[in-house]
Amino acid sequence: MKSLVLEERLKLSLRDFPIEREEALGVRDVRIKLHTVGICGSDVHYYTHGGAGPFQVKAPMILGHEASGIVVETGAEVTSLKLGDRVCMEPGIPDPNSRATRMGLYNVDPAVRFWATPPIHGVLRPSVVHPENFTFKLPDNVSFAEAAMVEPLAVGVHAATKAQVKPGDIALVMGAGPIGLVTALSALAAGCARVFVSDVDDTKLELAAKLGAITPINVARQDLAREILAATDGWGVEIVFECSGSPRAAEGVFDPLCPAGRVVFVGVQMRGINYDVGKAMVREARVEHVFRYAHVFPRCVAMLSSGAIDVKPLITRTFDFEDSVRAFEIAASAPKGEVKMQIALPQ
Repeated sequence: MKSLVLEERLKLSLRDFPIEREEALGVRDVRIKLHTVGICGSDVHYYTHGGAGPFQVKAPMILGHEASGIVVETGAEVTSLKLGDRVCMEPGIPDPNSRATRMGLYNVDPAVRFWATPPIHGVLRPSVVHPENFTFKLPDNVSFAEAAMVEPLAVGVHAATKAQVKPGDIALVMGAGPIGLVTALSALAAGCARVFVSDVDDTKLELAAKLGAITPINVARQDLAREILAATDGWGVEIVFECSGSPRAAEGVFDPLCPAGRVVFVGVQMRGINYDVGKAMVREARVEHVFRYAHVFPRCVAMLSSGAIDVKPLITRTFDFEDSVRAFEIAASAPKGEVKMQIALPQ
């Protein structure tokens, strides 16, 4: 079946790519016809760099893991889904017998099989087989495009959960990319009274300012800590979410933080960063890290359906499947103002 294949670094192709073993339908699996797939920063990084940390592309691999689709076949013991159901899918399949999974920490199970993470293939292809337990039915008022945003939104909701947001908290989100903006939306939905968002892209910051009680700060022109302290009577924010993946941004997370504040590292750091323990200690700061998410997909779907979170403004461009290679070339160029690009598969 025709798929978007990363052949090697900087080389993509649309070609037939049979996946025999992964297409066998188990008794508790469903077969899903793909409808919409988002382009994630990790997909782009595999394309431009050929790997990320321990995950290196050593053989041709299908990209894509932010997805929605329609159930076209069900296993004999599937009870919660039926043919024709519109669904989104959590892309990581953990080992149910691992210690991490049995503790409820399935996202950090070392044996998790995650779409488009070498050597596991992604879903920029016509169909995929997936476990019923990691496939979620969509309410009628949630579109396929919104549903393909559930995966990145899950990162933001998991980060807000880790931060233990309290009603009235003030937060700072570093980075106005897709993960930064869904984190800002998640923080507001969790109860934050106000969220600052920092970046260097004015177009993204203008979009952020339209999403709710969000104050944009362009760190190319403004001193971040000074702006935050001036706006909070010298106290600082209760929570800092580092979503940019920038080492320079990460090194400054404690400067705008109030005493007893919380820092959540969300953006992936490709190398070690300087961690100022002294600044953390004098604030008695609590530091958290997130790796993907766990137990939040149903919450995300429910919030999209209720209107508690609106991700539609974040979807800035959609490509046809036949234009997938061009879509990745554009995404890799990091054009100004683009947040989430998606690919629509033929129906």
